[in-house]
Amino acid sequence: MRKLTLVLLLILVSVSAFSQYRYRDSNRIGISFGGNQFSLNTNNFEAKPDLGWNAGLSMRGNFYNNLEMVYSMQFSENNFSVATINSSSGREDVAYKLASGQVALLVSYVIIQSHLSIEFGPVVQVNGKLNLDSSKENNVIAGTTLLAKDIKAISNFNFYPTIGITFGVRHFRANVSYQYGVNNMLENLNKKNLGVNFKGNLGILNGNLIIYL
Repeated sequence: MRKLTLVLLLILVSVSAFSQYRYRDSNRIGISFGGNQFSLNTNNFEAKPDLGWNAGLSMRGNFYNNLEMVYSMQFSENNFSVATINSSSGREDVAYKLASGQVALLVSYVIIQSHLSIEFGPVVQVNGKLNLDSSKENNVIAGTTLLAKDIKAISNFNFYPTIGITFGVRHFRANVSYQYGVNNMLENLNKKNLGVNFKGNLGILNGNLIIYL
């Protein structure tokens, strides 16, 4: 995760330096923090969305007329749960945690200058492995013969088309966005010969507060 943090930070610094060269008078650096609801959409097992947190940095600069460009880097803890069967206590939801980092390049259409805009564009996410309570690793995932620990090794990269809205005042704004993963998050599991064809797409609803410096 340290290497991921360093890589994403270098990307943001490089992009920010380029942006400041072209839009020196209008650049605004944003510090963001907030929450997310992470959903794993799959027919392979019963997954329930849960809440996590976000923190990041962004750079907003003029592009053309009412268009701005937003470069951002975000770190998140994402959470969801899967229905399982515990041999001693019966049905039990097992909570999974996913640490991730995102880099986004979004186009922002300004409706009201410094107050209201709509953003859209691509987001690339780098994932760690799924983490769960070690005492629940041998729970059987409901409706399957898989153990809870069998699905930890998910795909390391996800690509999201993203749409969102930002509103507020010049130095303090809120952003709400939705991201849908177009690639199969569970693709790595298909390489483990578990006897199941895995397919799962992510949906993430983000709500962040942004302080512009």
